[in-house]
Amino acid sequence: MPSPVFPRAGLLAAALATMLVLGACSSDKDDVAAPPPPPQTAARIQVEVARTTHGIPHVRAEDYRSLAYGLAYAYAQDNVCMFADSVLTVRGERSLFFGGEARPRQRTGDEYGGGSGFMDLNNEESDFFFKGYLDIEQLRANYAAGTAEPRQLLEGFVEGYNRYLKDYAGKLPAACADAKWVRPITLDDMYLVVAEKALHASGQAFARDFVAAGRVPGATVSLAKAAPREIDASTLVAQLDKLNRQGFGSNALGVGKDLSANGRGLLLGNPHYPWTTADRFYQAHLTVPGRYDAMGVIIGGVPAVVIGFNKDVAWSHTVTFAYHFTTFRLALDPTDPIGTTYLYDGERRKMTSKTVTVDALLPDGLVGRRSKTFYFSHQGAVIVRPAAGMTWTAGAAYVLADPNRYNTRMLEQWLGIGTAGSVRALKDSLDKVVGLPWVNTVAADREGNALYADASVVPHMNADKFVNGCLLLQAALLFDGSRSACGWGQDAGAPPGIYAPAKAPWMMRTDYVGNSNDSYWLTNPKALLTGPAPLGFSPLYGRTGVEQTLRTRIGFRQMEDLLAQRSKLTLADMQALAFSNRVYAAELVLPELLTACAALSNELSRQACNVLQAWDRRANVDSRGAVLFREFWSVASSIPNKWANPFNPADPVNTPNGVAPAAMPAMLAALRDAAVKLQSLGIPLDARLGDVQVEPRNGVRIPLHGGNGNQEGTYSSLTMRTGLTANGYVGAHWGQSYIQTVGFDEQGPVAQAMLTYGQSTDPKSPWYADQTQVYSRKEWPVLPFTQEKIKVDPNYATMSLRE
Repeated sequence: MPSPVFPRAGLLAAALATMLVLGACSSDKDDVAAPPPPPQTAARIQVEVARTTHGIPHVRAEDYRSLAYGLAYAYAQDNVCMFADSVLTVRGERSLFFGGEARPRQRTGDEYGGGSGFMDLNNEESDFFFKGYLDIEQLRANYAAGTAEPRQLLEGFVEGYNRYLKDYAGKLPAACADAKWVRPITLDDMYLVVAEKALHASGQAFARDFVAAGRVPGATVSLAKAAPREIDASTLVAQLDKLNRQGFGSNALGVGKDLSANGRGLLLGNPHYPWTTADRFYQAHLTVPGRYDAMGVIIGGVPAVVIGFNKDVAWSHTVTFAYHFTTFRLALDPTDPIGTTYLYDGERRKMTSKTVTVDALLPDGLVGRRSKTFYFSHQGAVIVRPAAGMTWTAGAAYVLADPNRYNTRMLEQWLGIGTAGSVRALKDSLDKVVGLPWVNTVAADREGNALYADASVVPHMNADKFVNGCLLLQAALLFDGSRSACGWGQDAGAPPGIYAPAKAPWMMRTDYVGNSNDSYWLTNPKALLTGPAPLGFSPLYGRTGVEQTLRTRIGFRQMEDLLAQRSKLTLADMQALAFSNRVYAAELVLPELLTACAALSNELSRQACNVLQAWDRRANVDSRGAVLFREFWSVASSIPNKWANPFNPADPVNTPNGVAPAAMPAMLAALRDAAVKLQSLGIPLDARLGDVQVEPRNGVRIPLHGGNGNQEGTYSSLTMRTGLTANGYVGAHWGQSYIQTVGFDEQGPVAQAMLTYGQSTDPKSPWYADQTQVYSRKEWPVLPFTQEKIKVDPNYATMSLRE
């Protein structure tokens, strides 16, 4: 059947057609009155979906099931291939269709990205992880025990997506046309889709270790006979930090009435998320009149606004610095020859097990089958990481304790945020539900209050457990798993084993708060947050009094510089901050570096110095010198002892700074090498950034502004899929995604925002590249929130869905 999207000019015809189908019209025949139509039964699903500029769906329904039905239909219109691929991943069926050794597809050219963006696994490993690590029975039980609205949303999403597949049978986009793996979904599938999002900073970070611990069912097990080598702390420090951050970042800034020009709150939300995987954001406006009215973005098919605004509050999230897991060392019972009995407070406990089977497409077209058995203590899943000394021997095993493994509270939490009438009410929702898996929250409201809170799911391990013999290795967050005294604690009113947000870092102010993924400690430079005496917050929330990233520092530096120029801020000021593209590393090192250039005799080095002298020290598309500096700083940033003035915890925004004289020769050598590299690639030393840093869309190289955030110190952050080649930096991997600025006036929210990669992954969609161009030009589309503004949008179109 044709798409049920009707332009305004076709609404009358569509309405008449609907009336005819329902039998609401009658005709006279031989002057005999037609019998009255039978009584009509009210439709079980009734939803209106209006589209405005850039394809944003405004979904309106009288109940949550219908709301999610309409959202799913619109989302599938734009991203059916990507979503079907992600469902295949969480089902553990990638191997069945693509082979076990293949890896989830990452976008090349105009393709969407497949699989999860958080795991470097082949298909078989991915399938074993999702089938083994998640327990659908437990997910069902948790949703059944929770509030009704999340289940209604998920049930409606299933029905709406399946309706789309029925309506568009035989007309899917080229990326998945006629693909056997595009199939109707079930409620269990949606439970798994949501569950996967919760695991990004915990279970998925250890996916390979979990799969490696699986055993062939029924086989005789030979445990390691030799004592394991000592755990490599330095390796784990780097690895766990990488796993905890996942390479992602975000900025958020909330301004209160003391600094706002109209006395109402202002919010800048700038998450740095994937451009190519199922974790892409999708703009939407979701309304159940009188109950829920929120606009912003959903993530990966999760049917609720996760970052956005309502009529009273605007909010954003940043990936928190906290850790969302611990590991435990189990003392195994020496009388058990297969090592599946452990000692806990001196008592013997048997591990539980789960055997799963993965079917895989073989090269000859047949299907092979493999099975693994996975084991669990009451603390969590058994893992092995031999390179780090975490092996399963006759005396010990290691488990991952993951409080997000069955966190089914996320939808309830985002509904609570989306219905809050103030930041105080938003904080109350965070305290009640405790459902955010791995993000901070920054918010501002129409009354002029600003909030920062890390209300994410963090294991309850007080500071005393890090010093009383429970902690075996801090680098691995490894605790003694043989004693209950070393296990997770409990807060009243919080889910088992995690902190109540009232005991977590948070701050409510009327000047401003901000976060760029660093420690909660630096939320406002004028009021460093240290936590309750004497030990502060749990070490799992992150370190205090330590050097912050350059991106965090430039965020606060540019805010303070702006406030030195004017005392009151507007939405335009927030937008200028978002896209200032200052390169803070350049501001810190170029004064001394360019002075040292005067003594150089090498001609190429002198040319490089001249380019940097003329550069505006920004990462705009027209900036000439940004490419040269990036290649220089990618090496120079690793020079040891490079700063003349060390970090000062009393001034974390401005220190460290200055180039140490002893580091200058290495700095100049790095500059010369960068110039040689550009010359060898045929790239001018003064190349425009926009000619080199590009996103290809349908054969067009779209210039991108922004820098490599944490390394270069740019607030606007982009990580490209390639390093520098003769073709440039080609294709955004992750970074600038949904960027929103929100304020309030007497009528409601005043919002401008963009989705940098656009609404659709289909190259034939009008919404495939439009907002990438918007981002390139630094335009700020106005978001229509009220019905009046939605209906006067120049690209307004609407459809009705009934069932």
